[in-house]
Amino acid sequence: MSAPTPVGPIGTPDSRRSGPIHDRALWVRSAVVMVVVIGVLNLVEAIDSATNLRLDDDGIVPRETDGLAGIVWSPFLHAGFDHLTSNATVGAVLGFLLLLARRFVITTAIVWIVSGFGVWLFGPAHVSTIGASGIIFGWLAFLLVRGLFNRSPLQIVLGVVLALVYGSVLWGVLPTQPQISWQAHLFGAVGGVLAASMLAGRDRRRSRSTPAAPLYGGTTPR
Repeated sequence: MSAPTPVGPIGTPDSRRSGPIHDRALWVRSAVVMVVVIGVLNLVEAIDSATNLRLDDDGIVPRETDGLAGIVWSPFLHAGFDHLTSNATVGAVLGFLLLLARRFVITTAIVWIVSGFGVWLFGPAHVSTIGASGIIFGWLAFLLVRGLFNRSPLQIVLGVVLALVYGSVLWGVLPTQPQISWQAHLFGAVGGVLAASMLAGRDRRRSRSTPAAPLYGGTTPR
């Protein structure tokens, strides 16, 4: 007789755990991706500094056709390393969490588009808007409300924790400082909520299709 083997709900031996919490490779990949992203942003800022800030003119210029290209480039551009560091500090955490949720690419794309066009349509004229803060606001908004759309207690708890830690930055959606693009923040947050709403059904379907954790205590004949 061989030793008893744990079996799953359908009688198949299975001792593996599933889900992002137990996926060490996912954690490593997520960390590596964010290191690369932050590295690219620092490289771009170094080039910008070396060229006398010429890249800063390539941001979003509202309601000008030439300024549409800035929707693509503006998140890579910052007004100095202090500006970049303030964005990267928060962005590294939020981006990492999105990567763990396997929602980084599609959420970022939705936020990028909504924030960019929001600035282009409603931002101040003749001003080049730069910075990744619109995307960061979108990431934060997505993580704050995702649990409500998915009806997931764990995601709701994560949203509450993030609200306690980063909730004060949401005041940035209001026009409180003339040098800050509140339009980028506001429409980034709108994009984050929109992404959470659009992906909610898919997340719930994925949750239902995930195999249940194995039940232990049975044996399989040998």
